[in-house]
Amino acid sequence: MLGIFNEIKSDLQVLDKKLQKVVSAEDLFLSQMASYLLKAGGKRLRPAFAFLSARFYNYKLENVLPLAVALELIHMASLVHDDVVDAAATRRGVPTVRAKWGNRMSMHVGDWIFAKSLMMISEYEKIPMVAKTLSQISVKMCEGEIQQISSAYKVEQTIKDYFYRIERKTALLISASCQLGAVVCGAPEAIHLPLKRFGYKIGIAFQIVDDVLDLSADQKELGKPVGGDLRQGIITLPMIYALKNSAYRERLSVIIQKHSKSEEEIQEAISLISKSGGIDYANSVVDRYVTRAKEELEHLPNIPARDVLYEIADFVKNRKF
Repeated sequence: MLGIFNEIKSDLQVLDKKLQKVVSAEDLFLSQMASYLLKAGGKRLRPAFAFLSARFYNYKLENVLPLAVALELIHMASLVHDDVVDAAATRRGVPTVRAKWGNRMSMHVGDWIFAKSLMMISEYEKIPMVAKTLSQISVKMCEGEIQQISSAYKVEQTIKDYFYRIERKTALLISASCQLGAVVCGAPEAIHLPLKRFGYKIGIAFQIVDDVLDLSADQKELGKPVGGDLRQGIITLPMIYALKNSAYRERLSVIIQKHSKSEEEIQEAISLISKSGGIDYANSVVDRYVTRAKEELEHLPNIPARDVLYEIADFVKNRKF
């Protein structure tokens, strides 16, 4: 196991060097903003999934590296745009690009980073599935964000509405990371389809955990203020459960619908959601999706990369930040 972890660590180091090269620009100001984003860190989860999946069939780093770069750039661009929409001051404990350089500049640098991802995708001209899949997902990611904005503060949302949103926001890109990592190395459907399904289910679980942590995490570990979704009127799974099952649903509904909430109201709402069992319910859904994701791995060859995917599944379920 130590060997495969070291290999992935090495892959990610190559990725970071390639990312830095890709986002360098003649315009020093643009390079400064892009480099700032890279140095702000991140889990590099999507590239890691691609590197692991590539190992299931004829792995070659040069085959998967452009994909890994494109995946991280798409993700980075979406975060920059999200921070503008959410008026976020920090991410991972450091000031956002928006906080340092303003909304207009942030939107343009986000667009530029996304355009850079298209350049990387174009390297797979002979594998049309890459461009087709990532273009479709990019459209759906935008649809998810639009739905989130248009449904803000609307307490009548259903669990179906919630899953529509998180599928597009998170699960589809993670699913593609797992599938395409194998595809670009020539893997057959018997390998890349279980990986696709694994990624989708882990992606759903990952986003639900994100939404739970927004209500329950330690703020220092989370790297941003707790209760951000409540402030923005984003209705997540624990809230939907509480709005349906809590004895205090009317009070909770009033707080959620307020566009301007005091810190006391945020903490009151979090307490009501927790007392209703909303956080426990959401965690139980995470457990189900992680279990189903692991079941997909049983269809794959028993190699060290599969063991790491099992460990990542457990990390997603148990993470605290």
